[in-house]
Amino acid sequence: MFQFFSLKETLTASMILFAVIDIVGSIPIIVGLKKKFGKIDAERASIVAGILMIAFLFIGNKILKLIGVDVNSFAIAGAFVIFVIALEMILGIEIQKNTESKSASIVPIAFPLIAGAGTLTTTLSLRAEYHDINIIVGIVINTIFVYLVLKSANWLEKKLGDGTLQVLQKVFGIILLAISIKLFTANFAQLFSSYVKF
Repeated sequence: MFQFFSLKETLTASMILFAVIDIVGSIPIIVGLKKKFGKIDAERASIVAGILMIAFLFIGNKILKLIGVDVNSFAIAGAFVIFVIALEMILGIEIQKNTESKSASIVPIAFPLIAGAGTLTTTLSLRAEYHDINIIVGIVINTIFVYLVLKSANWLEKKLGDGTLQVLQKVFGIILLAISIKLFTANFAQLFSSYVKF
C-alpha cells in the first residue's frame, strides 16, 4: 500500500478534508458546547471522528455495491453535498439543521460536527481520484489538527475573534465550491463515457 504514497495527493486530500470539516469555523460552536455541557474530551472526540472517517472509507464502498451504486455516482452526489456546505459557509445560511445532545464529546462534536454527512461523503468521493493510503494519511493529519483545535478552542476564539473566523469560513467556503465543481465535472465525464458509447 505504501508504494502508492504520494505527498501531492496526501496534501490535496488533507486540504479538501480540512475545508469540509471546517474545524476552525466551528470554534464558536465548540466554545458554546463547552459552556453548555462542561468539559469536552478532545482525545475521545478526535479518535471517534478519525475512526468513523477511516471506517467509512472502506465500508462505504461495500455498502454502495450492496445497493448497486458506483463510486462515480456517489462522488457526484458528494459534490452536491459539498456544494450545499459551501453555500452555507459563504452565505451564512443554515440548510441542514444540527441536533443537540446531552453528550457533547461524541454527539454532536465527533458526529456530525467533525465526521458528519459532508465529511463522510467527501471521504468516499476522494476514492474516485486518490489512493487509499493518501486519504488515510490525510484523515490522520486532520484528526491531529482537530484534537489541537478542540484542546485550545477558547484560546483560539479569543486570539482570532469573530471577524477573522467569519472571513476564514467564507474563504474555505469558496475553496469548497471550487472542489465540488471539479468533483462533479470529473466524475460526470467518467460516468457519461461509461454509459454513452459513440
